[in-house]
Amino acid sequence: MLGRLNHVAIAVKDAEKAAKIYGAAFGADISDAVPLPEHGVTTVFVTLPNTKIEFIQPLGEASPIARFLERNVDGGIHHVCYDVPDIITARDTLIKQGARVLGDGVPRIGAHGKPVLFLHPKDFSGALVEIEQV
Repeated sequence: MLGRLNHVAIAVKDAEKAAKIYGAAFGADISDAVPLPEHGVTTVFVTLPNTKIEFIQPLGEASPIARFLERNVDGGIHHVCYDVPDIITARDTLIKQGARVLGDGVPRIGAHGKPVLFLHPKDFSGALVEIEQV
C-alpha cells in the first residue's frame, strides 16, 4: 500500500534560510516559498536525487508548527511523507488496522496540490506520518 518516501519535513523558523543551507551544501534545487493557509505553514522544498526535504515554517500564531517550535526551539524533523496510490483506500485500510487519522479524516490538498492525510504519531513509533496520493 505504501509507496516511496515522498519527503521528510523539517520545522524551522525560516524555511527559505534553511533551504539555502541545503542548496549550498548539496547543490540541490530549491523551490519558491509557498504559503498554505489551510495548513498554517509556509513550505520550501529542496529536491535531492532520491527524495525531497520540506522545510516548514509557521504561518500565523495559530500554526501547529508554531507550537512545535515552542517545544523544539532549534527546529527538527516534523514528519515523514509516503506516497499512496489511493488515499481513501489507504485511509480505510489503516483505520481497520488500528491507525488513527488526525483531523476529520477527510483528505486536504497539500503542498504538491495532491490529497494528504496525517496519521497519529503514537501509532507509528512516535513519528508523525503523512500520506499523499500520487
